[in-house]
Amino acid sequence: MIKEEHDLSGMGAPQGSAPMTTTVINIQPEMNVPDYIVWSMFNTVYMNWCCLGIVAFAYSVKSRDRKMVGDVTGAQTYASTAKCLNIWALVLGLLLIIMFMILKFTGTLV
Repeated sequence: MIKEEHDLSGMGAPQGSAPMTTTVINIQPEMNVPDYIVWSMFNTVYMNWCCLGIVAFAYSVKSRDRKMVGDVTGAQTYASTAKCLNIWALVLGLLLIIMFMILKFTGTLV
């Protein structure tokens, strides 16, 4: 064997005297916050009872904006409000349709 193959000290190998430094990067997992924008758009177009669909759509857009900025807590707050408004718009819209159908079929509404 040749001496140069075994002698690594002349090639700049670590001698153990210098401390090793490490860099740690913490990557936050992406939070999947639903923004209910499709549901809000449906309620805006079809069941816009007392403008609840439009307000829910506005909160859905705010939720999406907060999510893009990285504010998960704000996005969850706006999404929760949009969900509540969407539920109310859907329930009131369905009640209105059912009442209209009952009045139409009973002959009260001509």
